[in-house]
Amino acid sequence: MGKTNLLDAIYYLSFCKSHIHAPDGRLIRNGEELCVLQGFYDYEGKEEDVFCAIRRGQRKQFKRNKKEYERLSEHIGLLPLVMISPADSDLIRGGSDERRRFVDMIISQHDKPYLHSLIQYNKAIMQRNVLLRDQRNDASLYDVLEMQMGAYGRQIYEKRVALVERLIPVFNEYHSMICNSGETVGLRYISQLVKGDLTEQLGRSRAKDLLLGYSSMGIHKDDIEMTLDEQLIRRIGSQGQNKTYLIALKLAQFAYMASKGVTKPILLLDDIFDKLDVERVEKIIGLVGGDRFGQIFITDTNRKYLDRILEAMEQDYSLFKVEQGEVRLMETKTT
Repeated sequence: MGKTNLLDAIYYLSFCKSHIHAPDGRLIRNGEELCVLQGFYDYEGKEEDVFCAIRRGQRKQFKRNKKEYERLSEHIGLLPLVMISPADSDLIRGGSDERRRFVDMIISQHDKPYLHSLIQYNKAIMQRNVLLRDQRNDASLYDVLEMQMGAYGRQIYEKRVALVERLIPVFNEYHSMICNSGETVGLRYISQLVKGDLTEQLGRSRAKDLLLGYSSMGIHKDDIEMTLDEQLIRRIGSQGQNKTYLIALKLAQFAYMASKGVTKPILLLDDIFDKLDVERVEKIIGLVGGDRFGQIFITDTNRKYLDRILEAMEQDYSLFKVEQGEVRLMETKTT
């Protein structure tokens, strides 16, 4: 009906991209040449107007208070946001790139030097991979790029490790609140950098990489091991266990970001109660109904869950119905 599209629009205005990794061209309605997103935010006592225009075959335009950004990276972090949705299952089932993207998205929202390091590392590895594919043997060019990858990679690695260590205790706390089963959850950051300096590793692997045609070493190969009772959850987790794991992880992300930023993140909850038993639903309702969160957007096909959440929150709310892409206000409560 369009509920997820609505949340994805809010997500897009924070991250300049879709939560479901949809190409920009697919966001434009068939037969149209452009689409527009615009959000008005009450941000630390002042209004922020964020505008985005996407045109077929052109660079998208992002503006803050009618002033266009030179680089989209300048916008990341202004409007902190956490989204919990069925697509999060890719964090468990998907490849390591999904888990690295998750970590990078958290840190980039409050740490501009980290985002800069990530952009520069990605530029260096792209250039090195071009040299490898072209079978270039210019040692001085490789040396420069590998030094850059080593320096930026070390900064990225250290901040990723620090984040994972910060998340673990809060993650376990939320998980035990939700499922009350005695299960323990874990995260472990896995990286080639534990073996030593990346610049040196890249130099040693250069001959092999020339044969492969790509860079086989670096933080772009790192991963996060996700465990339940010290076993890989992707191997043993049921649908309910996986969903509980991911919800607890995202709530830990929210707590971390709230401690880092000047404002609480917006929380988007997209159809999160499916595959959960009644007890876990009640626990989650109790958690999001507390005062630790700021503005929350919740979608569900089950009206009874929404009504119980609204009762638990005892705060201002507006209830909308989304049907065939149209959003209609049903009721509003002001405390």
